[in-house]
Amino acid sequence: MPAATSASRRDTTRLRWRVEDYDLDATLGCGQAFRWRRGAASWTGVVSGRWVRLRKEKHTLHAETATPHADWRWLAEYLQVDSDLAAILNTFPDDAPLRAAVAACRGLRLLRQEPWECLASFILSSTKQITQIRQIVELVCQRFGEPLPVPPVSAPAFSFPSPDRIARLSESELRACKMGFRAPHLLAAAGAVAEGRLDLQSLQTLPLPEAKERLMKLEGVGPKIADCVLLFACGFGQAFPVDVWVERALSKLYFRRRKATPRELREFAASHFGPNAGYAQQYLFHFIRTHGAQKLSG
Repeated sequence: MPAATSASRRDTTRLRWRVEDYDLDATLGCGQAFRWRRGAASWTGVVSGRWVRLRKEKHTLHAETATPHADWRWLAEYLQVDSDLAAILNTFPDDAPLRAAVAACRGLRLLRQEPWECLASFILSSTKQITQIRQIVELVCQRFGEPLPVPPVSAPAFSFPSPDRIARLSESELRACKMGFRAPHLLAAAGAVAEGRLDLQSLQTLPLPEAKERLMKLEGVGPKIADCVLLFACGFGQAFPVDVWVERALSKLYFRRRKATPRELREFAASHFGPNAGYAQQYLFHFIRTHGAQKLSG
């Protein structure tokens, strides 16, 4: 980890990275992951079955765990601390909407999440607001995950339950976590992964259309959820999730004179935003949610 500034050859519970253009609040609060909670001066969450606290101080990103680690690559990869954000932004088309979004949200990074947790979380996200998704995910983890070590005086933390664990549950047990009609979809996905009918780790080795097609064979997984998994967990930079917020942004910013169909919006996104279209999507998504359509179009 060339960006790490703390010794990584011995076990430690704390590490820090020198980072440029890293907005921790935007990155953890923009709706791409649902295990993070904002505190007075830090964020706490669970990554790869480990309790983590993060805080940003000028150009330094501080990380703390409850147990010591000699190898911190799992967290560096998740946080994408070594990504060259300037190079990524330079691939964006030079248009007014993206310039405004980048100016307002610069430092937002895409995380690299664990594929199963990402898939399950976005299955649970269907037609829900971010706050509600967090509540459902937290209930699932509390009831079916494993308790994790946490520092003294910290709230309990739990791992995200494995596909095997979820697959052994009943639909009624899952519905008790307030997920409603999403319960059978989560159960079906867990069964497919647990039984080896879907190999999530192999998706990143496939062409994007084939990887997306495999995900969409799952009950309850449409184009948007599939693109979220491919973008946030599998590293497909061109995956472009389109939900109501992104649809609204594209319509108001790029199709002002006529109403575009969902298919036209997807085709436009595929050709306009370049090799890091998914990054551009997240900037537009976060900007329209936090600043509103009026400022976005101004």
